[in-house]
Amino acid sequence: MDFNVKKLASDAGVFFSRAMQFTEEKLGQAEKTELDAHFENLLARADCTKNWTEKILRQTEVLLQPNPSARVEEFLYEKLDRKVPSRVTNGELLAQYMTEAANDFGPGTPYGKTLIKVGETQRRLGAAERDFIHSASINFLTPLRNFLEGDWRTISKERRILQNCRLDLDACKARLKKAKAAEAKAALWSDEVEKAEHELRLTQTEFDRQAEVTRLLLEGISSTHVNHLRCLHEFVESQTNYYAQCYQYMLDLQKQLGRFSGTFVGNAESASPPPAATSPPAVAAATLPAVPTIPVVPTIAGVPNTVAESVLNPNEVKPPASGTRKARVLYDYEAADSTELALLADEMITVYSLPGMDPDWLIGERGNQKGKVPVTYLELLS
Repeated sequence: MDFNVKKLASDAGVFFSRAMQFTEEKLGQAEKTELDAHFENLLARADCTKNWTEKILRQTEVLLQPNPSARVEEFLYEKLDRKVPSRVTNGELLAQYMTEAANDFGPGTPYGKTLIKVGETQRRLGAAERDFIHSASINFLTPLRNFLEGDWRTISKERRILQNCRLDLDACKARLKKAKAAEAKAALWSDEVEKAEHELRLTQTEFDRQAEVTRLLLEGISSTHVNHLRCLHEFVESQTNYYAQCYQYMLDLQKQLGRFSGTFVGNAESASPPPAATSPPAVAAATLPAVPTIPVVPTIAGVPNTVAESVLNPNEVKPPASGTRKARVLYDYEAADSTELALLADEMITVYSLPGMDPDWLIGERGNQKGKVPVTYLELLS
């Protein structure tokens, strides 16, 4: 018990001495041992690394999980060292609703069939999103979190120890200075000078040792940057694969829906006949601002011809007298049937629209070949 009391009293005395030294430094009444420029640069670099790593970590978590409540739940599970329960993605939930709606509307109807196809694609998108989140969490978030909760805590602990060693060193320097000043007045103070010099040598040795330990840890930040760079590459690769999957899924869906575009247009026409000439909003959105609209084939009065028949038989349609437009093909496209025109990237074709035609499609011509082409695969030229 006596030992504990003595240790407590000793610790209290050290704390009081450090507090006095720190306060006097802030008031400009005491000298402060300055670290060398290289050491200060290492400290600044470490602080910068810690601050930006925290921001990148937090924002990546927001990117992967926008729901703040879900993020808090995952955080609590991690702190309790329990497995985070599996959560349905928004795409998978949308797929479930679309499938249930299709069953209610009738899976054999055009709308029901389309809901099923779109729902299946949304399910695949949701599964791809789940895989991406899992991969990004392991390959990117975990290394960043390990740095903040492991290496950085060690660095912070050693920096605090170094700060205490510096305060002790400066306090010893102040005591030695006072002892020498008193010695000049009376020779009886020589013992105090020796004691102060001995304490100074001990604290200087401890300070130098701690400074070297801290320096080695700070120089390890370079290795941390290399590790985070590798993790960043893995994150980009995961994100690239995710978006490539999503793009391919949507292309497949677009191709499936394009096969039935004539049927959908015919159903819409039976309820409300389209005007003689239209300017499809989707076509305008796919072009640059202030670009003229696609020429439209005029309706011939007195000829009993439905829109669906016109769309499904593009070879029977002649280009409009008002002119056509040129378009550059952005991607390769494989025709789904004889009514479509296969495309090759970077080739030039002639395009125009039909009255009441699905706005996502145009009639394309290349030499003697003619057929429907998707607007999203084209760059319309003025």
